[in-house]
Amino acid sequence: MCKIAYNTIHLTRKGKMISRTIKILYISLLPLAILQCKPAKTKLQDARKPNIVLINIDDLGYKDLGFMGSEYYETPNLDAFAKEGMVFYNAYAGAANCAPSRACLISGLNTPRHGVYTVSPSDRGDIKTRKLIPIKNTAHLNDTIFTLPQMLKSAGYTTASFGKWHIGKDLNKQGIDYNIGGSEKGHPGNGGYFSPYKIDHITNGKKGEYLTDRLTDEAIHYINKNKDTTFFIYMPYYTVHTPIMGKEDLVTKFKSKKGQNGQNRPDYAAMVYAMDQNVGRLLDALKQNGLEENTLVIFTSDNGGIRSISEQNPLRAGKGSYYEGGIRVPLVIKWPGKIRPNSTSTATVSNLDFYPTLQHITNPKEKANLLDGINLEPILYGEQPVARNLYFHFPIYLQKYNQLNDQGRDPLFRTRPGSVIISGEWKLHEYFEDGALELYNLNTDIGEKNNLAKQNPAKIKELYEQLNRWRKQTKAPIPTTVNEAYDPSANH
Repeated sequence: MCKIAYNTIHLTRKGKMISRTIKILYISLLPLAILQCKPAKTKLQDARKPNIVLINIDDLGYKDLGFMGSEYYETPNLDAFAKEGMVFYNAYAGAANCAPSRACLISGLNTPRHGVYTVSPSDRGDIKTRKLIPIKNTAHLNDTIFTLPQMLKSAGYTTASFGKWHIGKDLNKQGIDYNIGGSEKGHPGNGGYFSPYKIDHITNGKKGEYLTDRLTDEAIHYINKNKDTTFFIYMPYYTVHTPIMGKEDLVTKFKSKKGQNGQNRPDYAAMVYAMDQNVGRLLDALKQNGLEENTLVIFTSDNGGIRSISEQNPLRAGKGSYYEGGIRVPLVIKWPGKIRPNSTSTATVSNLDFYPTLQHITNPKEKANLLDGINLEPILYGEQPVARNLYFHFPIYLQKYNQLNDQGRDPLFRTRPGSVIISGEWKLHEYFEDGALELYNLNTDIGEKNNLAKQNPAKIKELYEQLNRWRKQTKAPIPTTVNEAYDPSANH
């Protein structure tokens, strides 16, 4: 019933004279009201499960978007989208690089439970510079793991993925009904952003066709064809992962623009802009098919950006590091009628939280018995978040890009074996090679420049005990075997 009818009923209770006047007004405006007011939703419509679109950009940095503070990159579609949903300012990936982060998202399990720590192998970097033998890496999610797409299929969803899967060879076995471009491959290959393509499960387009455009075309076709179903669309674009390749006209556009705050590469800016254009196209397809009001959209990145390509100041380091630049990511969630537009949250959240949230919303017949994240619904609906800890475990080595110092702990590795806990404003790093501890207050030192470990022994003890308890609960493996080939002089 539209508002004018509601007011009529309410006001007729106040007296006969007012009642008569309002009734006359109601009758005179009735035809107009019928034209302007939307029909009331039926119980069936109210009970319908939302479509879900999960957009996961590859290697997009925390501040690589206009609404997150970039003054160089241009993201008008995503800036508008951010105003329609909730922006999270303390959102984290489950891990600092591609494969483990995606494994966390799709499984809902932290790294010790699935064993995917990096892109194989785990003994990265010069053997002479590694003090320990790293824990052996698991390349892909085990097919026995009950994945997010499998859970959603149990809830009645059709499932599709367009882009980089990276955590298994056969997406059908992991819950994806329809797949374009996804396999165990982690990047599009040298020159691979333009057709002819070098990824699997995609046909070549016209010569020069841009991969980001093509994946969006495929997703839009899927939406048009399946608009009468309840669907889950996973959009793990290959962009903005290396090789850095933008469309020529967009590269030219940004060559004439002055860089700002460590963000100044026209070719990378062109990739970000094309990504934004295509996310806009995808969102428009939902609107054009009348699906926007009943679709939950999540936009995020799988890990931090590569610092040598795009700096995320004041965050320290970048992809592959467990300093903030490697794990803090952009996150926006939109769900019309459920999430207040133009809202923000400073709650500490993770991509591990997507699975339990969607499981609670969709109420599948078959549910995951064990999940490491939390249900975000109270936060999405405006309630105060409860205190929680985030844990990261990385018992392996990841060498630096081209041996360049990206503000990591040393000039050779983005990460040496260790674990991290974030608890409120505090963050503790532990390194297994030498037992070193680093403590930072993220409220006052988001750049992790001032190690407060010596000044706060009580906080160190508290966080270390919580971290150690979590490792025991998850059976997190810690490397202890000494590498006999280690040469201290090779570290200089």
